[in-house]
Amino acid sequence: MNIQNKFVHFITISADEAGQRIDNFLHKYLKGMPQSMIYRIVRKGEVRVNKKRIKHTYKIKNNDQVRIPPIMLLKKNSLSISKKLNKMAALNDAIIYEDDYLLVLNKPTGIAVHGGSNINFGVIESLRLLRPSEHFLELVHRLDRETSGVLLVAKKRSALRILHEQLRTKNMQKYYLALVRGQWQLHLKKIAEPLLKNTQANKERIVIVTNNGKPSETSFQVKEQFQCATLVLASPITGRTHQIRVHAQYAGHPIALDRRYGDSIFDQQLKKICGLHRLFLHATALQFIHPGNGEILRIEAPLDTNLHQCLLYLRANYKYLKEEK
Repeated sequence: MNIQNKFVHFITISADEAGQRIDNFLHKYLKGMPQSMIYRIVRKGEVRVNKKRIKHTYKIKNNDQVRIPPIMLLKKNSLSISKKLNKMAALNDAIIYEDDYLLVLNKPTGIAVHGGSNINFGVIESLRLLRPSEHFLELVHRLDRETSGVLLVAKKRSALRILHEQLRTKNMQKYYLALVRGQWQLHLKKIAEPLLKNTQANKERIVIVTNNGKPSETSFQVKEQFQCATLVLASPITGRTHQIRVHAQYAGHPIALDRRYGDSIFDQQLKKICGLHRLFLHATALQFIHPGNGEILRIEAPLDTNLHQCLLYLRANYKYLKEEK
Protein backbone atom coordinates (compact mmCIF):
# COMPACT_ATOMS: atom_id res chain seq x y z
CA MET A 1 0.00 0.00 0.00
CA ASN A 2 1.11 3.57 -0.70
CA ILE A 3 1.19 5.47 2.56
CA GLN A 4 -0.17 8.57 0.76
CA ASN A 5 -3.84 7.49 1.12
CA LYS A 6 -6.60 10.12 0.93
CA PHE A 7 -9.60 7.87 1.63
CA VAL A 8 -10.92 5.57 4.34
CA HIS A 9 -10.60 1.95 3.35
CA PHE A 10 -11.28 -1.43 4.93
CA ILE A 11 -9.17 -4.59 5.20
CA THR A 12 -10.46 -8.11 5.82
CA ILE A 13 -8.02 -10.06 7.99
CA SER A 14 -6.91 -13.40 6.59
CA ALA A 15 -6.15 -16.56 8.58
CA ASP A 16 -2.40 -16.02 8.16
CA GLU A 17 -2.65 -12.47 9.50
CA ALA A 18 -4.79 -13.44 12.49
CA GLY A 19 -3.29 -13.67 15.96
CA GLN A 20 -0.99 -10.63 15.85
CA ARG A 21 -1.47 -7.35 17.67
CA ILE A 22 -3.17 -4.57 15.73
CA ASP A 23 -0.21 -2.20 16.21
CA ASN A 24 2.20 -4.75 14.76
CA PHE A 25 -0.15 -5.39 11.84
CA LEU A 26 -0.46 -1.66 11.11
CA HIS A 27 3.31 -1.17 11.35
CA LYS A 28 3.77 -3.69 8.54
CA TYR A 29 0.75 -2.60 6.53
CA LEU A 30 1.44 1.12 6.70
CA LYS A 31 5.08 0.85 5.68
CA GLY A 32 7.00 3.97 6.60
CA MET A 33 4.56 5.28 9.21
CA PRO A 34 6.22 6.11 12.55
CA GLN A 35 5.18 3.87 15.45
CA SER A 36 4.09 6.94 17.45
CA MET A 37 1.57 7.89 14.75
CA ILE A 38 0.20 4.35 14.67
CA TYR A 39 -0.43 4.48 18.42
CA ARG A 40 -2.08 7.89 18.03
CA ILE A 41 -4.58 6.88 15.33
CA VAL A 42 -5.50 3.75 17.33
CA ARG A 43 -5.87 5.69 20.59
CA LYS A 44 -8.06 8.36 18.92
CA GLY A 45 -10.35 5.65 17.50
CA GLU A 46 -9.48 6.38 13.88
CA VAL A 47 -8.59 2.72 13.45
CA ARG A 48 -11.57 0.49 14.20
CA VAL A 49 -12.16 -3.26 14.10
CA ASN A 50 -15.66 -4.44 13.24
CA LYS A 51 -16.81 -0.80 13.72
CA LYS A 52 -15.55 -0.75 17.33
CA ARG A 53 -12.72 1.11 19.02
CA ILE A 54 -9.86 -1.11 20.12
CA LYS A 55 -6.61 -0.83 22.09
CA HIS A 56 -3.21 -1.14 20.44
CA THR A 57 -2.82 -4.54 22.15
CA TYR A 58 -5.93 -6.01 20.47
CA LYS A 59 -5.16 -9.27 18.64
CA ILE A 60 -6.79 -9.37 15.24
CA LYS A 61 -8.92 -12.39 14.28
CA ASN A 62 -9.74 -14.13 11.03
CA ASN A 63 -12.35 -12.14 9.02
CA ASP A 64 -12.04 -9.04 11.22
CA GLN A 65 -12.88 -5.85 9.31
CA VAL A 66 -10.21 -3.21 9.98
CA ARG A 67 -10.92 0.43 9.20
CA ILE A 68 -7.87 2.43 8.03
CA PRO A 69 -8.32 6.23 8.18
CA PRO A 70 -7.13 8.69 5.51
CA ILE A 71 -3.35 9.11 5.83
CA MET A 72 -1.27 11.95 4.44
CA LEU A 73 2.44 11.92 5.21
CA LEU A 74 5.35 13.83 3.75
CA LYS A 75 7.72 11.43 2.06
CA LYS A 76 10.70 12.18 4.27
CA ASN A 77 14.08 10.79 3.38
CA SER A 78 12.73 9.40 0.09
CA LEU A 79 16.15 9.76 -1.52
CA SER A 80 17.96 7.85 1.23
CA ILE A 81 15.25 5.17 1.22
CA SER A 82 15.68 4.86 -2.56
CA LYS A 83 19.41 4.31 -2.09
CA LYS A 84 18.71 1.71 0.57
CA LEU A 85 16.32 -0.10 -1.74
CA ASN A 86 18.89 -0.20 -4.52
CA LYS A 87 21.21 -2.00 -2.12
CA MET A 88 18.51 -4.23 -0.64
CA ALA A 89 17.17 -5.23 -4.06
CA ALA A 90 20.23 -7.48 -4.25
CA LEU A 91 18.49 -9.63 -1.63
CA ASN A 92 16.46 -11.17 -4.44
CA ASP A 93 19.71 -12.68 -5.74
CA ALA A 94 20.48 -14.01 -2.25
CA ILE A 95 17.39 -16.26 -2.13
CA ILE A 96 18.55 -19.88 -2.15
CA TYR A 97 15.21 -21.64 -1.48
CA GLU A 98 11.52 -20.71 -1.63
CA ASP A 99 8.14 -22.40 -1.56
CA ASP A 100 4.62 -21.52 -0.37
CA TYR A 101 5.62 -21.78 3.31
CA LEU A 102 9.06 -20.27 3.62
CA LEU A 103 11.87 -18.33 2.01
CA VAL A 104 15.58 -18.85 2.71
CA LEU A 105 18.33 -16.30 2.10
CA ASN A 106 22.09 -16.52 2.07
CA LYS A 107 22.29 -13.25 4.00
CA PRO A 108 25.25 -11.05 3.04
CA THR A 109 27.50 -9.71 5.76
CA GLY A 110 26.93 -6.13 6.91
CA ILE A 111 23.13 -6.17 6.62
CA ALA A 112 20.97 -6.25 9.75
CA VAL A 113 18.11 -8.73 9.75
CA HIS A 114 15.65 -6.07 10.98
CA GLY A 115 15.51 -2.36 11.70
CA GLY A 116 16.45 -1.11 15.15
CA SER A 117 18.73 1.38 16.83
CA ASN A 118 20.24 3.64 14.15
CA ILE A 119 19.04 1.21 11.45
CA ASN A 120 15.89 2.06 9.44
CA PHE A 121 15.92 -0.90 7.08
CA GLY A 122 16.92 -4.49 7.58
CA VAL A 123 16.40 -7.69 5.62
CA ILE A 124 12.79 -8.21 6.68
CA GLU A 125 11.68 -4.61 6.01
CA SER A 126 13.37 -4.74 2.61
CA LEU A 127 11.70 -8.02 1.67
CA ARG A 128 8.30 -6.57 2.58
CA LEU A 129 8.93 -3.54 0.37
CA LEU A 130 10.27 -5.64 -2.48
CA ARG A 131 7.30 -8.04 -2.24
CA PRO A 132 4.21 -5.93 -1.54
CA SER A 133 1.89 -8.76 -2.62
CA GLU A 134 3.11 -11.03 0.18
CA HIS A 135 0.66 -10.74 3.08
CA PHE A 136 2.97 -12.34 5.63
CA LEU A 137 6.76 -12.29 5.96
CA GLU A 138 8.38 -12.83 9.35
CA LEU A 139 11.85 -13.79 10.54
CA VAL A 140 12.04 -17.26 12.06
CA HIS A 141 15.40 -16.55 13.72
CA ARG A 142 18.15 -13.93 13.64
CA LEU A 143 21.76 -13.51 12.59
CA ASP A 144 24.20 -10.86 13.79
CA ARG A 145 24.67 -8.03 11.31
CA GLU A 146 28.23 -9.10 10.39
CA THR A 147 27.36 -12.81 10.21
CA SER A 148 26.44 -14.17 6.78
CA GLY A 149 24.58 -17.31 5.77
CA VAL A 150 21.29 -19.16 6.06
CA LEU A 151 18.40 -16.97 7.21
CA LEU A 152 14.89 -18.42 7.38
CA VAL A 153 11.74 -16.34 6.72
CA ALA A 154 8.19 -17.67 7.19
CA LYS A 155 5.53 -16.84 4.58
CA LYS A 156 2.61 -18.12 6.68
CA ARG A 157 1.76 -17.56 10.35
CA SER A 158 1.11 -21.30 10.72
CA ALA A 159 4.61 -22.03 9.40
CA LEU A 160 6.11 -19.50 11.82
CA ARG A 161 4.44 -21.18 14.79
CA ILE A 162 5.67 -24.63 13.74
CA LEU A 163 9.24 -23.44 13.15
CA HIS A 164 9.34 -21.49 16.43
CA GLU A 165 8.26 -24.65 18.23
CA GLN A 166 11.15 -26.52 16.61
CA LEU A 167 13.52 -23.84 17.89
CA ARG A 168 12.02 -24.06 21.38
CA THR A 169 12.32 -27.86 21.51
CA LYS A 170 15.80 -27.80 19.90
CA ASN A 171 14.63 -29.75 16.84
CA MET A 172 16.19 -27.23 14.46
CA GLN A 173 19.93 -27.69 13.91
CA LYS A 174 22.14 -24.73 13.01
CA TYR A 175 25.71 -25.05 11.75
CA TYR A 176 28.26 -22.24 11.46
CA LEU A 177 31.75 -22.12 9.96
CA ALA A 178 34.20 -19.97 11.92
CA LEU A 179 37.91 -19.30 11.48
CA VAL A 180 39.48 -18.93 14.92
CA ARG A 181 42.92 -18.01 16.25
CA GLY A 182 45.47 -20.76 16.93
CA GLN A 183 45.21 -24.55 17.10
CA TRP A 184 41.85 -25.62 18.49
CA GLN A 185 42.34 -28.70 20.66
CA LEU A 186 40.59 -31.73 19.20
CA HIS A 187 39.25 -32.89 22.57
CA LEU A 188 37.43 -29.57 23.15
CA LYS A 189 34.11 -30.49 21.59
CA LYS A 190 31.64 -28.61 23.75
CA ILE A 191 31.55 -25.37 25.72
CA ALA A 192 28.77 -24.94 28.28
CA GLU A 193 29.27 -21.60 29.99
CA PRO A 194 26.49 -19.20 31.10
CA LEU A 195 26.26 -15.91 29.22
CA LEU A 196 25.03 -12.49 30.33
CA LYS A 197 24.30 -9.43 28.18
CA ASN A 198 25.70 -6.09 29.30
CA THR A 199 25.08 -2.67 27.75
CA GLN A 200 28.07 -0.34 27.82
CA ALA A 201 28.03 3.45 28.16
CA ASN A 202 28.09 3.81 24.36
CA LYS A 203 24.97 1.54 24.23
CA GLU A 204 26.94 -1.27 22.57
CA ARG A 205 25.96 -4.74 23.78
CA ILE A 206 28.71 -6.94 25.15
CA VAL A 207 28.14 -10.53 26.29
CA ILE A 208 30.28 -12.03 29.05
CA VAL A 209 30.73 -15.45 30.63
CA THR A 210 29.50 -15.33 34.23
CA ASN A 211 27.72 -17.58 36.70
CA ASN A 212 24.92 -15.02 36.77
CA GLY A 213 24.22 -15.57 33.09
CA LYS A 214 21.78 -17.81 31.24
CA PRO A 215 22.74 -21.45 30.51
CA SER A 216 24.46 -21.62 27.11
CA GLU A 217 26.00 -24.47 25.16
CA THR A 218 27.87 -24.72 21.86
CA SER A 219 29.37 -27.77 20.12
CA PHE A 220 32.60 -27.37 18.14
CA GLN A 221 34.21 -29.65 15.54
CA VAL A 222 37.60 -29.07 13.93
CA LYS A 223 37.32 -29.03 10.13
CA GLU A 224 40.77 -27.77 9.01
CA GLN A 225 43.91 -26.59 10.76
CA PHE A 226 46.38 -24.00 9.52
CA GLN A 227 49.62 -22.70 11.00
CA CYS A 228 47.94 -19.71 12.63
CA ALA A 229 44.25 -20.61 12.67
CA THR A 230 41.61 -23.35 12.77
CA LEU A 231 38.41 -23.69 10.77
CA VAL A 232 35.71 -25.04 13.10
CA LEU A 233 32.10 -26.08 12.64
CA ALA A 234 30.06 -24.64 15.50
CA SER A 235 26.56 -25.74 16.42
CA PRO A 236 24.72 -23.75 19.10
CA ILE A 237 22.51 -25.88 21.34
CA THR A 238 21.02 -22.75 22.90
CA GLY A 239 20.45 -19.47 21.09
CA ARG A 240 22.00 -16.66 23.14
CA THR A 241 23.21 -13.35 21.71
CA HIS A 242 26.78 -13.60 20.33
CA GLN A 243 26.97 -17.13 21.76
CA ILE A 244 29.45 -18.68 19.31
CA ARG A 245 31.67 -15.60 19.34
CA VAL A 246 31.88 -15.42 23.14
CA HIS A 247 32.34 -19.17 23.65
CA ALA A 248 35.14 -19.18 21.07
CA GLN A 249 36.81 -16.26 22.87
CA TYR A 250 36.38 -18.02 26.24
CA ALA A 251 38.14 -21.09 24.82
CA GLY A 252 41.10 -18.87 23.91
CA HIS A 253 40.32 -18.97 20.18
CA PRO A 254 38.55 -15.73 19.17
CA ILE A 255 36.98 -15.58 15.71
CA ALA A 256 38.86 -13.75 12.96
CA LEU A 257 37.96 -10.06 12.56
CA ASP A 258 35.54 -10.01 15.47
CA ARG A 259 35.65 -6.35 16.49
CA ARG A 260 34.03 -7.00 19.88
CA TYR A 261 35.61 -10.24 21.04
CA GLY A 262 38.58 -10.69 18.73
CA ASP A 263 42.36 -10.34 18.75
CA SER A 264 43.62 -7.30 16.82
CA ILE A 265 47.07 -8.81 16.17
CA PHE A 266 45.55 -11.99 14.74
CA ASP A 267 43.13 -9.91 12.68
CA GLN A 268 45.90 -7.77 11.19
CA GLN A 269 47.84 -10.92 10.32
CA LEU A 270 44.91 -12.35 8.35
CA LYS A 271 44.21 -9.03 6.64
CA LYS A 272 47.83 -8.96 5.48
CA ILE A 273 48.31 -12.56 4.36
CA CYS A 274 44.94 -13.35 2.78
CA GLY A 275 42.98 -10.09 2.48
CA LEU A 276 40.23 -11.00 4.94
CA HIS A 277 38.13 -7.91 5.67
CA ARG A 278 35.04 -9.23 7.47
CA LEU A 279 34.03 -11.38 10.44
CA PHE A 280 34.71 -15.02 9.57
CA LEU A 281 31.44 -16.43 10.88
CA HIS A 282 29.02 -17.96 8.38
CA ALA A 283 25.75 -19.82 8.95
CA THR A 284 26.58 -22.64 6.57
CA ALA A 285 23.57 -24.95 7.07
CA LEU A 286 20.16 -25.20 8.71
CA GLN A 287 18.21 -28.44 9.18
CA PHE A 288 14.56 -28.60 10.25
CA ILE A 289 11.20 -30.28 9.64
CA HIS A 290 9.33 -28.61 6.80
CA PRO A 291 6.13 -27.00 8.19
CA GLY A 292 4.11 -28.09 5.17
CA ASN A 293 5.04 -31.67 4.29
CA GLY A 294 6.72 -32.79 7.52
CA GLU A 295 9.91 -33.88 5.75
CA ILE A 296 13.42 -33.07 6.98
CA LEU A 297 14.88 -30.19 4.98
CA ARG A 298 18.55 -29.18 5.03
CA ILE A 299 19.52 -25.85 3.47
CA GLU A 300 23.18 -25.02 2.83
CA ALA A 301 24.64 -21.62 1.95
CA PRO A 302 28.00 -21.20 0.17
CA LEU A 303 30.70 -18.89 1.53
CA ASP A 304 31.01 -15.46 -0.01
CA THR A 305 34.04 -14.57 -2.14
CA ASN A 306 36.12 -13.03 0.66
CA LEU A 307 35.75 -16.02 3.01
CA HIS A 308 36.29 -18.52 0.18
CA GLN A 309 39.42 -16.78 -1.10
CA CYS A 310 40.82 -16.57 2.43
CA LEU A 311 40.48 -20.33 2.87
CA LEU A 312 42.00 -21.05 -0.54
CA TYR A 313 45.05 -18.95 0.36
CA LEU A 314 45.46 -20.56 3.79
CA ARG A 315 45.18 -24.05 2.28
CA ALA A 316 47.82 -23.26 -0.33
CA ASN A 317 50.30 -21.52 1.96
CA TYR A 318 49.62 -22.19 5.63
CA LYS A 319 48.29 -25.74 5.87
CA TYR A 320 49.09 -27.23 9.29
CA LEU A 321 51.06 -30.50 9.06
CA LYS A 322 51.67 -32.56 12.18
CA GLU A 323 55.26 -33.58 12.71
CA GLU A 324 55.98 -37.27 12.20
CA LYS A 325 57.13 -39.08 15.32
